[in-house]
Amino acid sequence: MLAAIIFALFARTFLFQAFVVPSPSMEETLLIGDHLIVNKFAYAPHGRLLVKLLPYREVRRGDVVVFKFPKEPETDYIKRVVGLPGDKVEFVGDRIFVNGHAVTPPAGSSAPATAETESAVEPLRLSAEEYFAIGDNRRESYDSRSWGPVPAANLKGRALLIYWSFDGAARPAGGPLRRALDRIGRTRWSRTFRLVR
Repeated sequence: MLAAIIFALFARTFLFQAFVVPSPSMEETLLIGDHLIVNKFAYAPHGRLLVKLLPYREVRRGDVVVFKFPKEPETDYIKRVVGLPGDKVEFVGDRIFVNGHAVTPPAGSSAPATAETESAVEPLRLSAEEYFAIGDNRRESYDSRSWGPVPAANLKGRALLIYWSFDGAARPAGGPLRRALDRIGRTRWSRTFRLVR
């Protein structure tokens, strides 16, 4: 029993973490109520021994990442990385350009922000330890366009898998059994075990 508890604590601290999507900023890629598994070891500092045992890799453009919000480190955010260290990020109308190349929105993402919102962002050159992260649903995303880059030290992991999705908009009255049955009825089964891309 003790060994199981120790392993669970180790796994949560260093390997995986559960995360619940709280806002519409990543629609349609991620919906409110999507429960995710976050791969914490992918970007973690590591030595020569662990790199042979676990699949570490650098952050890639397009990764959906969970990170500590720079202004409130106790709060976790989830966004898509569009700018990597050293990149120049700029906006022309409602389009995002990285190093002079337009960034194509992910398939199925919600409508882009208005031109007025995007054009207010000045061109930015990222430092060696910074990432530019935005929500797929640009009209309802509070992201790097508003508060700046994400420091590398704030990254917690890469969103890996939706293990459960639940439409939590309604809150029915009744006892525990009725609430449990209602939750089962509002589970989005088609999203279960869907990889985050």
